[in-house]
Amino acid sequence: MTTDLQRRHLLLGAAAGAVGLAAARPASAAETWQAPSRSAPVLPTDEAFWASVRDLYDVDRSIANLENGYWGIMARPVLQAYIENTERVNRQNTVYARGTFPKDFEATRQRVAMAVGAQPDEIALTRGATEALQVLIAGYNKLKAGDVALYSDLDYDSMQYAMNWLKERRGVEVKTFAIPEPATRDSVLDTYRRVLAGTPGAKLLLLTHLSHRTGLVMPIREIAAMARERGVDVIVDAAHSWGQIDFNVSDLGADFVGFNLHKWIGAPVGVGFLYVRKQRLGDIDRHFADEDWPADDIRSRVHTGTLNFAAALTVPAAIDLHESITAAAKEARLRHLRNYWVERARKLPAIEILTPDDASMHAGITSFRLAGKGSRDDNNAIVGTLRDKHRVLTVRRAGVAKGQCIRVSPALHTTEAELDRLVAALGAVTGA
Repeated sequence: MTTDLQRRHLLLGAAAGAVGLAAARPASAAETWQAPSRSAPVLPTDEAFWASVRDLYDVDRSIANLENGYWGIMARPVLQAYIENTERVNRQNTVYARGTFPKDFEATRQRVAMAVGAQPDEIALTRGATEALQVLIAGYNKLKAGDVALYSDLDYDSMQYAMNWLKERRGVEVKTFAIPEPATRDSVLDTYRRVLAGTPGAKLLLLTHLSHRTGLVMPIREIAAMARERGVDVIVDAAHSWGQIDFNVSDLGADFVGFNLHKWIGAPVGVGFLYVRKQRLGDIDRHFADEDWPADDIRSRVHTGTLNFAAALTVPAAIDLHESITAAAKEARLRHLRNYWVERARKLPAIEILTPDDASMHAGITSFRLAGKGSRDDNNAIVGTLRDKHRVLTVRRAGVAKGQCIRVSPALHTTEAELDRLVAALGAVTGA
């Protein structure tokens, strides 16, 4: 070996060693934020506690942003970890990517599995819930021509598209139905019972745990059980529920689930994961005949290609903060913020609230409609008025069988004063 080549090998070895030292995860959000001490569970109205949580977020307060369902902004400690991870990956480049990143990526997968109550070999990281659910729907291999796949009006658009794709690719029949409005727990269960009983050829059912359209929370475990009794598999969309509701994957009673990490967990944009119960892995095809992983490894079910290294590396910091606040406290706070505006909005003329006040049927997200105003143009106009005249940001949601609506999604950094502004704006819009 020449002197130059020896020098290059020594330099590469030193760089790899430096990467190994630098690859240690930055101080987590839990380590940089101390929750105020409490001798009892945190109340959703404990202003001292929630003020300390709000202080973790840098928010533009020039507008009351009540459209936090798109994705959840990172808290400051998580953002700092993301910046440090981005700088490190950019600086160390492929020395890190081809060195210790696979080990760090696996550590993220294990951290996610622990947090959601699954085994690591039941989890595969993705770029979001959409990718996870597309993989599960397209890869589900137990369908044959003539079978029926089912979904409702409240399921997510991209997942509806994927279910429709099964008709073209698998020759199955696709049947759709509407969730009753206003909904109750009994009416929802009765709807699924009736649809399943009336569709003897059904083999696959798409279920959404928490609807992105209206915020309705479905009794997933009960529906999954009634589907299983009829030999119907369910694929659950948990994009909006995990982090907004306190639960583990086993609570759903489902074998196939897609999750987000950049919504209510607060990780960087571009991370999610899919769950397949270990005994059911064979019912999901390898992704485009992937050969990077063995056929009995769940990681062969999604082949993303080059991903955002730093986003994946930052997921543990986001989970640390989520667990420091606690899922139960987050759920209670988000439900409190929802009730804070809904209780007064229900008294306004012409306002239709699209989720029931039954605590088991909603979390933080809720949509409303003005009576007789169910068109795209109607709702775009209302969203525009709320934004431009009253400085309140909401979003129009389409696809609901009885008409389009407007979604309100408070976050942990939302203040009650911002919700007061929403209620006042709705009063002005309705002439109350």
